[in-house]
Amino acid sequence: MTKLSILDLVMIGEDKELAASLQDTVRLAQCAERSGYQRYWIAEHHSMPGIGSAATTLIMSHVAAHTSAIRVGSGGMMMPNHSPLIVAEQFGTLDTLYPGRIDLGVGRAPGSDSAAMRAIRGNFPQQRELSEDVTALLDYLADNGRQPARAIPGQHDVPLWILGSGLHGAELAATLGLPFAFASHFAPRHLLEAIALYRQHFRPSQYLAEPYVIAGCCVFAADTKEEAVFLASSHQKWFANLHSGRPGLLPKPVHRFMESLPVNMRTGLQQELACSVIGTRKEVGNWLRAFAQQTSADELMIDARIYDPAARCRSFEIAAAALSASIPA
Repeated sequence: MTKLSILDLVMIGEDKELAASLQDTVRLAQCAERSGYQRYWIAEHHSMPGIGSAATTLIMSHVAAHTSAIRVGSGGMMMPNHSPLIVAEQFGTLDTLYPGRIDLGVGRAPGSDSAAMRAIRGNFPQQRELSEDVTALLDYLADNGRQPARAIPGQHDVPLWILGSGLHGAELAATLGLPFAFASHFAPRHLLEAIALYRQHFRPSQYLAEPYVIAGCCVFAADTKEEAVFLASSHQKWFANLHSGRPGLLPKPVHRFMESLPVNMRTGLQQELACSVIGTRKEVGNWLRAFAQQTSADELMIDARIYDPAARCRSFEIAAAALSASIPA
């Protein structure tokens, strides 16, 4: 059976503050754990209004401390912003605190704009390749002596995932024999091509015997289709504002939002969020099964920026029940 996981950007809603969003994140992770989700990942972003997940590893630790079984990870650590040594030390420490529950997802995007990139890197712009960073990370986590320094606290078996929205990440993950997660929840264009390339060129490694794929998607589930459409409008409106040069807090939901957009903007948004389902339990279950079959993904990771935390938890509960083999859709 296809597994389900969650990607969280710790969205800060209108009329809310970060403290409330962090509390909501813990509650959602607990909800996900009760509903049988496999993992709960936090995405790294900087200097983006409305996104509160900049201190990714701190939030991971907070979530792991308030859950007991669900895997907690990064979706992902943006390696241009960090040295491999620091990342290895942070994740080795997290694995010490929460043994066997930590995932390390890495990507090559900055997760920020150019001004934030300069602020993060200072006067030392980094021109490393992701492949170099991943190799160094694997060395540090293995404590094999191949790097000039040691990552304290030493050897840790933290699974390393390659994240991507194109073919580069798929090729790297295949070459190194690592699991691969594709960001189709907002960049679906190369999804099938990337997965096919990854599976075709995958080389078994000490880390992974067979290819393993996560595909991202957006799910907005409710007891009625009308409510689901209403809930999804916050996610849609946030993306529309971002592309209009007006990034901000997560908007409150509104009725008939997509219908209010100009045709060209609506079309662009529909293309960007093509890997999305909005509907009832039956509709969501049918779509998730079809999406899993189409992509041959081993796991689906859901991003759903729903303003009301109770409705968001309910949406994830419905999705898990809808995909469950033991509960008819």
